[in-house]
Amino acid sequence: MDISTTYLGMKLRSPLVASASPLSESVDNIKRMEDAGAGAVVLFSLFEEQIRREREALDHHLSYGTESFAEALSYFPEPEQYHAGPDQYLDLIRRAKASVDMPVIASLNGTSIGGWTRFARRMEEAGADALELNVYYIATDPHLSSAMVEQTYIDILHAVKAAVKIPVAMKLSPFFSNMGYMAKQLDDGGVDALVLFNRFYQPDIDLETLEVKPHVILSTEQALRLPLTWIGILYGRIKANLAATSGVHSGADAVKLILAGANVTMMTSALLKNGIDHIRTVEKGLREWMEINEYESVQQMRGSVSQMHAEDPSAFERAQYMRALTTYRPAFNRW
Repeated sequence: MDISTTYLGMKLRSPLVASASPLSESVDNIKRMEDAGAGAVVLFSLFEEQIRREREALDHHLSYGTESFAEALSYFPEPEQYHAGPDQYLDLIRRAKASVDMPVIASLNGTSIGGWTRFARRMEEAGADALELNVYYIATDPHLSSAMVEQTYIDILHAVKAAVKIPVAMKLSPFFSNMGYMAKQLDDGGVDALVLFNRFYQPDIDLETLEVKPHVILSTEQALRLPLTWIGILYGRIKANLAATSGVHSGADAVKLILAGANVTMMTSALLKNGIDHIRTVEKGLREWMEINEYESVQQMRGSVSQMHAEDPSAFERAQYMRALTTYRPAFNRW
């Protein structure tokens, strides 16, 4: 039974990928992911704000007091004082690449071109096999049109693709007026893969302090319905690879997304809840389903229940919505 797959031009031993999370901050954890059967790892995201903060801090240290007197050179800080986040990230790429055979994908999280291109090159030089652009962008300006929002993504993609030679994936939110059109625009722009979908962590309000506070809720299996829908629709319509993320907790979840057309299925919440060795459990479930249903390879499965190949293609669209609402009956009647 062949569970290998191809993603971003690389052959992976498995379609089960450890997506960006705090678990990948440790090389030991990354090695455990490979030992548990992961096909690849996406490192935790480096945020645009961290790159900017490092640049501003370095600027300050190198210029502070230099106009005062000749001894100003003594004001220069030791490298470790300003090479905090970003340089440690590059070192993690190097150490991970030296420790594992599976692909190591670096992740950049931001909203503007800014220092992305410069740091993308540094990630490539450090040995990253590919780059995932995690564009976390909430448009709140009422004067900003949807076309302008979409152009931001396209401009970021073009700038990074021009700066590096390694494959580039883009992790998107589902909040576009026409997700299919956006996917096609990015595909035409040369994106190597689309990662569907980014989860927005909406804030909460603390009723005691009356302050807005972050509130992280891990995904559940129900969250896979959205990527399942759009991967099923996009399969065969764009050239870019399709990665499913959010809601992958079991072998059955991975099976569904591969049948819809995913090249890989990514996990974070399941590993945070159950530990890194949960990858083995998910792979076991995938293999058991393939054996029962007489599939010899993941490639044979992929896309066989996409919109292109489904017996009822309209089930991916409005007809599914209508059927769900008109045929649903509660398990018991209280009225």
